[in-house]
Amino acid sequence: MQGVVGEFLTWMTSGLPAFLFVITVVVFFHELGHFAVARFFGVSVQAFSIGFGRELVGWTDRHGTRWKLSLLPLGGYVRFAGDADPSSRPDTDFIQHMDEKSRAGVLHFKPVSQRAAVAVAGPVANFILAIAIFTAVFMLTPQPFEPPIIAEITAGSAAEAAGLRVGDEIRTVEGQTIRHYSDLQRIVGTSSGKEISLSIVRDGETREITATPRATEIADDAGTKRTIGLLGIKDRFEPLGFGQAIVRATRTTGDMISQTLAYFGRLAVGRASTNELSGPLGIAKASGDFAAAGFMALLNLTALISVAIGFANLLPIPVLDGGHLLYYGFEAVLGRPLGERAQEVGFRLGLAFVLCLMLLATFNDLVRFNLF
Repeated sequence: MQGVVGEFLTWMTSGLPAFLFVITVVVFFHELGHFAVARFFGVSVQAFSIGFGRELVGWTDRHGTRWKLSLLPLGGYVRFAGDADPSSRPDTDFIQHMDEKSRAGVLHFKPVSQRAAVAVAGPVANFILAIAIFTAVFMLTPQPFEPPIIAEITAGSAAEAAGLRVGDEIRTVEGQTIRHYSDLQRIVGTSSGKEISLSIVRDGETREITATPRATEIADDAGTKRTIGLLGIKDRFEPLGFGQAIVRATRTTGDMISQTLAYFGRLAVGRASTNELSGPLGIAKASGDFAAAGFMALLNLTALISVAIGFANLLPIPVLDGGHLLYYGFEAVLGRPLGERAQEVGFRLGLAFVLCLMLLATFNDLVRFNLF
């Protein structure tokens, strides 16, 4: 019990500030995307809130927008003129009684293309934030070469036995192109005791080499042991210039989006487990762990969470940005908005689904922390 209390007190002093930093930065840029594009199209913005619930502190700008920090730091919202609530559900009774001048600043009277642009701007802002963070991290901290270049070979290792040398550039393994060191780890790790072929570049010449990764037992952070294959090499690292950094940052962000999309695709057809889902508690725990590793590690987590939040908001679920895009798509096809009743039912179902998803993610977090 004392250990749990001690961990909680430690998290309160370092993990909580880190969690608030991550959530505030990610949410702020997400909502700023909505806000900026809405303002560009002349939409009147009533409130810009970081967090939900009671306002803790705030001010009103010269355009009449209330900027505020609210009690529950688990998200945020931009509320436009004519919205019934923070989910941007239209207040039908209110907007029906507006005069023409007032309607000019209401999002729901803007062309469907402009409304779609406002909806998608939040997730896009999250992706841009991730690219910006990764670019900075790649420029400030040493990064692995792409393709990998061997910087060190362990004496007596499988790599030494195969004749690999320091300076060799690894291009393919088993016919698969190696772009990142992680690609190499993935293939080698599942090939313990099996002979694999490598295509390398040495002194400007391409060579073919065979190696047999050696079975090695490792333990993860939770103490779970497993056996993987290892060659016994280390990659070469160096900081990147701005051009290289932004290209790699963009590709890294794109890869994360693709991997997340692939996971949800497998989840939809029952080929992936919901146990991988994590919620606010998981983010809070990770924030403390990453903060302990340093500010650069915390920035990396912020970029990861930003991509995850951006992607999640694009899911076609009413109450999320993707749900608004879904409605706008129907409107574009039908030539008119969906009926008020249909939209209301959709919002209720969407809210119920999101709440269930959050409960499931929170349950997963409690199980991981051995609290359930």
